[in-house]
Amino acid sequence: MIQQIISHTPVYVWALLAFLVYRGVLAAKDRELPLGKLFIIPVVMLVISLTSMNGHGLLGAGVWGVWLAGMLAAVLVTWAAGDGGIAVNREAGTVALRGSWTPLALMIAIFVTKYTVAVVSAMHPEIQRQLLFVVAVNGLFGVFNGVFIGRLLRCVAAYVRQPAVALA
Repeated sequence: MIQQIISHTPVYVWALLAFLVYRGVLAAKDRELPLGKLFIIPVVMLVISLTSMNGHGLLGAGVWGVWLAGMLAAVLVTWAAGDGGIAVNREAGTVALRGSWTPLALMIAIFVTKYTVAVVSAMHPEIQRQLLFVVAVNGLFGVFNGVFIGRLLRCVAAYVRQPAVALA
């Protein structure tokens, strides 16, 4: 059965997984990035999550409320966790980040959640009509996205707080 599931998975899904693993391994190393590049992974993860949500299903538009509640809770917890080793170079327009395996873990968690939901839904379409399943999946996507967004907001806040160097 697992062989059938894997063989029926489109090739682009495996390419996406390879991209996420690559980006996650890069994030595990100390690095300095332009501020704009910090938005790439949170936006990609947001798109992956939002494309899995169904506003026409059991909860209707309520799925967005479940997702938002999970996202806001995770943003608050992530924000409260501190700066996580963020250093800013306003002259270069970059943010230096300490390496962390957390982005890889989150990216894999979102990928596995989305993949599992797709497989389970294809095998058992009735699961989409179970309230606990719908709430858990959409809340989980919200939490995952909230961690990415919270980390991004901490970087942007550090960048904004850093005084610009006056040109002489």
